[in-house]
Amino acid sequence: MQTESFKVRLAYAMPAFALAIIGIPVYVYIPKFYTDVVGIDIGLAGLLLFGVRLFDAVTDPLMGTLSDRTRSRFGRRRPYIMVGSILVAVALIFLFNPPAVSTTWSTLWFAFWIYALFLFWTLVTVPYESLGPEITYDYHARTALFAWRDGFLIAGTLAAAASPALVQAIFGTGEDASGQRSQFFWISVIYAPLVVGMCGWCVRVVHERDYVPAVTSAVGWRDLRSVFKNRPFMILLAAYTISAIGSNLPATLILYYVQYVLGSSQADLFLMLYFVTGILLLPVWVRLAHRFGRKETWIASMAINTGAFIGVFFLGPGDTAVYAILVVVSGIGFGATLALPSAIQADVIDYDELKTGRRREGQYIGLWSIAKKLAAAVGVGVGLAVLGATGYTPNVAQTDTVRLALRVLYALVPSVCNLLAIAIALYYPISGDIHSRIRAAIDRRQAGHLVADPLKPAETIG
Repeated sequence: MQTESFKVRLAYAMPAFALAIIGIPVYVYIPKFYTDVVGIDIGLAGLLLFGVRLFDAVTDPLMGTLSDRTRSRFGRRRPYIMVGSILVAVALIFLFNPPAVSTTWSTLWFAFWIYALFLFWTLVTVPYESLGPEITYDYHARTALFAWRDGFLIAGTLAAAASPALVQAIFGTGEDASGQRSQFFWISVIYAPLVVGMCGWCVRVVHERDYVPAVTSAVGWRDLRSVFKNRPFMILLAAYTISAIGSNLPATLILYYVQYVLGSSQADLFLMLYFVTGILLLPVWVRLAHRFGRKETWIASMAINTGAFIGVFFLGPGDTAVYAILVVVSGIGFGATLALPSAIQADVIDYDELKTGRRREGQYIGLWSIAKKLAAAVGVGVGLAVLGATGYTPNVAQTDTVRLALRVLYALVPSVCNLLAIAIALYYPISGDIHSRIRAAIDRRQAGHLVADPLKPAETIG
C-alpha cells in the first residue's frame, strides 16, 4: 500500500505546501494590494473575485469528469498536475506584478489574470486532490494521509502569510506602494518555481493505480445527478460549505479588522499564531479521530473554533492581547477542520463505487472544489461589497458603521455558519465500522455477488 511509504506521503503532501501561495496572498493580501496600492475600486474587486468563483462552478466539475475519463500511459491525474503547475506559475507572476497604468487598465489586468490563475489552478488541484483517495482505501491510513497533505497546506499557508514580512526584512522593501510592489515581485519569483518543482516531484514519486477509466454514454452534467443522490456526500458537502463560508470571511477581512477595529499593525503575527497552533495540534486531532471517529472529532473542532470566535465580536481598539488569546484557542481546531472533511470525503467516494461500480474521484473533487471556491467567493465578494456599501475608504480612520460591519462579518457570521454546519454534520452516517462494510461489499460485488447496502440493509446491489 503506497501510503505506508514515508516518501509517498511526503511527495503527495508537498504540492499542497506550494499551492498554498494561492490561499493567503490571493484571498487576503491581493485584494487589499489591488484596492489600496494599485487603485482599483473595492466593490468591483469583490465582484470580480465573486465572478471567478462562478466561473469555477463550470470548470471544476468539467475538469473532474475529464480527469476521470482520461487514458494515458502517465495515468489519469498526473499529466494535468504537471502541465497545470507550469501555467499556474506563469499566471502567478503576471498577477503579482501589475504594470503602473491607469485604473481602467489595472482593473482589466486584474480581471484577466485572476481568471487565468483560477482556471490553471483548477487544472492542477482537481486532479491532485482526486489522486489522494486512490492512494489507499484503508480508513485510518486515509486520516493520516490527508493530515499530512493538509498539514503541509497549513505550513504553506503559514509561509505564505509570513512572506511579505520576510521579504521586507530580507530585501529591505518599504511599506509604501513601491515597497509593496517589490514584496509581491519577490514572492512571485520564489513561489513560481516552487509550485512547478513540488508538483513535479509528486508526479514522479506517486504512482496511480492501474485503473481503467469508465467510459459511459452519459454526458458530464447528467452523470452528476447520480452524485447528488449520494446522501452521505450531500450531507458532508452542505456542512463543509457552510463552515467554509464562515472560515473564509475572517480570512478575507483579517487585515481590515486588525487595522481598523483593533488599531494594530500586527496582522501577520496573529495569522502566524493561528496557523502554528493548527499545525502543532493536528497530530492530536488525528489520534482523537482514530479513537472517537472522524465525524465526532470534526464536530468537536468546529465547536472549539466557534466558541473562541464569538468573543472576537466584543473587542475594540487596544484589545490585541485578548485577541491573540482567542486566535490561539480558535486555531486549536483549525487543522482538523481541513484534514478530517477530506478524509471523510474519500469514504463517500467508496460508497459511490459500491452503488455505481465506478471510481469517480474527479467528479466528487470537482464539486468539492466548487464548494471551497464559492465559500471563498462569498468571503471576498460579500465581505468587500458590504465594506464598500458601508462607506469604507482606504488608509483613513473608518466610521462606526464600517467598524460594526467588520465586527459582524469577521466574528458573528462565521460563528453562526459553524453552528449550522455542526447541526447538519450530526446526520452524517458513515462510521469506521460502516466504511469497513462498504469496502467488503465492493469486493463481493466485484466478485459477482449480490450485496446489501450497508446504509440501507433492506436494499441489495448487484
